[in-house]
Amino acid sequence: MNFRTALVAASLAAAGTAHAQSATYAIDPTHTFVTFETAHFGTSTNRGRFDKKEGTVQFDRAGKSGKVELTLDMNSINTGTAPFDKHLKSADFFNTDAHPTAKFVSDKFVFNGDKVAEVAGSLTLLGKTNPVTLKATNFNCYQSPMLKREVCGGDFEATIDRSQWGVDYGLNWGFPKQVRLVIQVEAVKQ
Repeated sequence: MNFRTALVAASLAAAGTAHAQSATYAIDPTHTFVTFETAHFGTSTNRGRFDKKEGTVQFDRAGKSGKVELTLDMNSINTGTAPFDKHLKSADFFNTDAHPTAKFVSDKFVFNGDKVAEVAGSLTLLGKTNPVTLKATNFNCYQSPMLKREVCGGDFEATIDRSQWGVDYGLNWGFPKQVRLVIQVEAVKQ
C-alpha cells in the first residue's frame, strides 16, 4: 500500500468514525418551551410562549458539531390572555393566517469543552429569514431512567430586533424593538 492510498484510507476511516458518533434526537415537546419577553411601556414585561412545537437535532458531542431544526405553530401562542393572543395572531404581529409557522434552523454549534455554548442559525418568521444566535446558559446530557435513552438539552437565550421580520406594531408608541427569547429544550436520542 503506497502512502497516498494509506492517507485516503485513514481519512475515510476517520470520517466514518466521526459520522458514527452523530446521533439523531427528537425534540421532547413536554420539556421544550419557546417563550418571549418584551417590555410594556417600560412598566412591566409581557410574556408568552408557543405551546406546539416539533423538531430534530443531529448531535455529535465527540465531533463537536450539530444541526437543529425547530418549527413553531404560531397559532399556539399562549400569553394567558385570550384577547392578547388573538391580537398577536393578527396581521399587526404574526399574521398567522398567512404565516402559520416559524422555523429556526442551524448547523453551527459552538462548544466550550464538551458542552454546547451557543447555536448559530437563522429564524424564518413572516416569510423573512434573519440570523439568530442562541447562547446556552445551561447544557447537559443524561441517561433518562424513565425513557432508558440519552436526553440532551439546555436553556438558551437570544435578544432579537423584531423589526427585522417586519413586526413593527407599537414602535411609534414607544414599544421596544427588542424581544428576549428564552428557550428550554430537551431532545431524546432516537
